[in-house]
Amino acid sequence: MTVGLKVDLYWYSIGTGDFLHSFFSTICVRLENNVWGSRFPILMNELYSGKLEPHQLEEALRELETIQKELERINPNQVVWDNEDRSKMPPWGDNISPDIKALSDYFVTSSGKNLISVIKRALLDAIDEQVELEIKNL
Repeated sequence: MTVGLKVDLYWYSIGTGDFLHSFFSTICVRLENNVWGSRFPILMNELYSGKLEPHQLEEALRELETIQKELERINPNQVVWDNEDRSKMPPWGDNISPDIKALSDYFVTSSGKNLISVIKRALLDAIDEQVELEIKNL
């Protein structure tokens, strides 16, 4: 099943639910000291639960920019596939492109785009339209 972000009539494809969960798991473990939502409550709690309201979008964008900057300083071998079962590994193991130098570049959507850039684009479009941003399954 494909997961993506929905902003009004726009669709931003991400990939599998496990892939998206890995992004959030990595943030929790590497940036929040394993306390889900402690530093980035809008993205980690509200967006992960499925939806951001228009009044939450600006703060979510600020959180995402901080996350991106901090992930730029962490090696890609520090990815966390599942914060609740740390023994789980990505389906591709550690066989990643040599172009991926940091965790900020690790997460690439099923359409080949940087996940952080896709989330940022969706947030900016939602801010512009002043509409909800939702995580949806297709």
